[in-house]
Amino acid sequence: MGFEPPQRLARTLGETYGDAAAAEWLGKLPELVGTVLDRASLDAERVMAPGGRSSLVVLVRRSDGSPAALKIAPPFTRPDLERDALAHWNGWGAVQLLDEAGEGALVLERLHPEVSLRSLPEAKSLLEAAGTVRKLWVEPPEGHGFETAAERTARQARAMEPYREDAATAELTAAALAAREELVAADTETVLLHGNFRQGKVLAGDRTPWLAVGPEPLVGERAYDLARLVRDRVEDLVAASSGASAARRRVNKLADSLDLDRERLRGWTLFRAVESGTRALTAGRRQDAELLLEFASWL
Repeated sequence: MGFEPPQRLARTLGETYGDAAAAEWLGKLPELVGTVLDRASLDAERVMAPGGRSSLVVLVRRSDGSPAALKIAPPFTRPDLERDALAHWNGWGAVQLLDEAGEGALVLERLHPEVSLRSLPEAKSLLEAAGTVRKLWVEPPEGHGFETAAERTARQARAMEPYREDAATAELTAAALAAREELVAADTETVLLHGNFRQGKVLAGDRTPWLAVGPEPLVGERAYDLARLVRDRVEDLVAASSGASAARRRVNKLADSLDLDRERLRGWTLFRAVESGTRALTAGRRQDAELLLEFASWL
């Protein structure tokens, strides 16, 4: 199967894991796809583009003619953890894992990738998102290998440290790091979390109207998982004259709808927005960084 990897996949892997590691895996990808298709007796229909940020998604047919989606991710993104989370959810609120095909490849239930919660009006999309993410917050499996929110954010916090010395980002970075320290010190929840939950990660399905995809699973408190959702459609918030007040109302509304502490959700939203903003600066995506840091300043 000949193809060019989607540009978004190549760009994101390079930014996140390094150009050398990304280039090595992407160079092997065409041959890998062919091997996996043969091994799993799948017929490819088309590659999804722009597709995922850390994996290739191919729409396929199984040997019995039923539709499915093949997801192939490099080993350094830990596809085994996604597999374990999807197996544990077993289709409850998330896409169903149908099979494994080795080499970091998962055969998944076919959803409607062109229809996510972002296609709905904002109020409706947030309501559906809250109903979906609530289903994912379950006890993790015994003996799991998922990292904790404290472990993941400690790694991120170390990468943010240089921005304490930058006049443009010092105040926000310090506030975000202080918020994280306070949050992890008092975090007693250990539920299974999606890890990257937002409107674009919830797709329309046939088995049930909306299902989550693309988890980056970890364990911790529910407010961490909701924090990324708070800043969805950030470009619209920043463009609106009432963006700051709308962002704060969104924190309160989501916290109340899922019975979470408003201040803990605000704190995690601040940390995750500043972390994403400083990471965008490091990658040279200044426009994205400015949007994220302006949003964070409202909190």
